[in-house]
Parts: sequence; structure tokens; C-alpha cells
Amino acid sequence: MRLGVISDIHANRIALDAVLEAMPPVDRLACAGDVIGYNPQPAECVEIVRGEMPCVQGNHDRAVDAPGRYRSNKSAYEGLRYAANQLDAEQREWLQSLPLDTTLCNGRVRMVHSHPTHRGQYVRPPEFPALEPHLGKESVLILGHTHVQHHEMVDGTLIVNPGSVGQPRDRDPRAAFAVIDPDAQTVEEHRVSYDIERVQAAIESAGLPSWTGTRLKRGR
Repeated sequence: MRLGVISDIHANRIALDAVLEAMPPVDRLACAGDVIGYNPQPAECVEIVRGEMPCVQGNHDRAVDAPGRYRSNKSAYEGLRYAANQLDAEQREWLQSLPLDTTLCNGRVRMVHSHPTHRGQYVRPPEFPALEPHLGKESVLILGHTHVQHHEMVDGTLIVNPGSVGQPRDRDPRAAFAVIDPDAQTVEEHRVSYDIERVQAAIESAGLPSWTGTRLKRGR
């Protein structure tokens, strides 16, 4: 069984297309949340994900109808306001209906967006070992949220953050994804280049904050 895993697309359709094109042969795809936010193609990304793969709810997905909670972060706030205007009622309902936690591969894989028990908490690479008390019987735990690609074996469970498709923050601007074999407990980390200038032009045309595009070049 080979599971292709993506996360934190953040309305970057151009990066998502590059990832799906570069994805090696897999039996199934899965998304660890934050389909929308920041970037200018939320509706297109929602349509791709909901038509092809199971997905859990990210914090931006959850906030589509309440962008004001991100008012202190201009890029996040404006991205959510833009998404709320671009998505139709059915697309917003799909985002709100996403589970916070799901299992795949007959229970061998558990997928969440952030911390497995403390919703919204970041789990950065040095903090992976601290997840041990929160692990169950899963062979693989998938999470996202930090936009930093990393994997580590903790107490017999392979913990994987595939990194971010649409807004990497590990100083590598290439879109990130992973391929997992739950039976062998192995992971392949992948990166792929995409046309960042094209996304930046779309950000400008949409009237979104310039920093949203600048950070894509910096991978942060």
C-alpha cells in the first residue's frame, strides 16, 4: 500500500497541480488539511481535494466563515476573507463538515491537522518525541500545520509531516509532499518546483497582501 500525502495547500492551485503531476504511483491520496487560506485559488483547490481524497479539517478551513479570528495576521485574514467570497455555499459546507481526525488503511494510519489531542497546537520537528503519550495503536500518524517537512519514528509509530504544498516554511520554496508505506512504516519525502511568479501575479490581481507572495520565494 502506497499512500500519497499532502497538506497545507492554502489555495495555491499552481503548486497543487505541480505536486499531483510529480506524485509517483500511489494507491490512494490523502490531505492533512488547510485546503484554503492565504493564496488566490481556494475554489479550485477545494474542488480538486474533495473529488479525489479524504481530508481532515485545518484551522483555515474551519475559519472560512469567521475570518475575523485572524484579524491580527493580515495575510491570513485577507486570504480567508477572499476565500469566503470565492467559495459557494456547497464548498464552504464541505470545509465545515471535514473531520478533525480520521483513520485510513484499516486503522493503520491516523491523520490530523495539528496536534493529535490539542487542536491547533503546532508540533515542530524537535517536538515529535513529545507526542508519545498521545499515540494509539496506529502505525503511522500524519499531521501538518507547521508547513515543515519532517518524519520520525516515535515508540513504534511513524510520525510524518509531509510539509506544505502551497506555502512551505522551512526555507525551501519548493512544494512539499510525501509517500508513505504504512505496512513497511517507510516514507519518501518529495519536493517539486513550480511557477511561483505566476502565483505572485495571481495574488496581486486578487488584491491580496504582497507579503503573501513574497514569502513563497523565501520558503518561510
